[in-house]
Amino acid sequence: MFKTLRDDIESVLQRDPAARNALHVILFYPGLHAVWAHRLAFRLWNARRKFAAHAVAYIARAITGIEIHPAARIGPRLFIDHGMGVVIGETAEIGADVTLYHGVTLGGVSLEKGKRHPTLEDCVVVGAGAKVLGAITIGRNTRIGANAVVVKDVGPDRVVVGIPGKPVPRRGERPTPDHPDLQHGNLPDVIADRLEEMLERIERLEDQLRARTNGANGRIKEAPLQPELDFVI
Repeated sequence: MFKTLRDDIESVLQRDPAARNALHVILFYPGLHAVWAHRLAFRLWNARRKFAAHAVAYIARAITGIEIHPAARIGPRLFIDHGMGVVIGETAEIGADVTLYHGVTLGGVSLEKGKRHPTLEDCVVVGAGAKVLGAITIGRNTRIGANAVVVKDVGPDRVVVGIPGKPVPRRGERPTPDHPDLQHGNLPDVIADRLEEMLERIERLEDQLRARTNGANGRIKEAPLQPELDFVI
């Protein structure tokens, strides 16, 4: 138990440059308080003391502004930064070394019993205000940008942006537990990238058109063009 508590403190010191020391983290970090309260509530829930588990979760929410259902499964070294407005649903599952910023929702979209909340694999970072909805899986080392809305499975090593969220391959070095990727405000512009591809292909088509045009009479030769319009916006 003490190792788990120590790892939780170290995860905050490692991922938040504003954290001064262990005592500062223990006293003034509501995200840490919410995680510790959940660990107690989860044990009570599994011991079939559900009223007590809900009571602990309710008190933690009133104090920290973070709502975590007692049945949610949370792995080691979860870091909730700032935390206000974070909601983690009943069947959510969170792996190791995950980072959540304020306003994040891991929510359900179904009234059916059973799995209805997301699964976040190891080293996932979810940016401020992002919503991850439904019984979907977010692969390890994925970064979800601020205010994204994710409703479909996302593979590992992706960056997700937009509404609905669009995953794109990660560029640069892959994050590690010791060096997580916290740049949730660094959002690739998916639409601008697609438009740039379109413009480049249009320029190539125009070059083909000029090359096939008869300079004497301005007519186009009969050989058909071969455009490469195989992209989707």
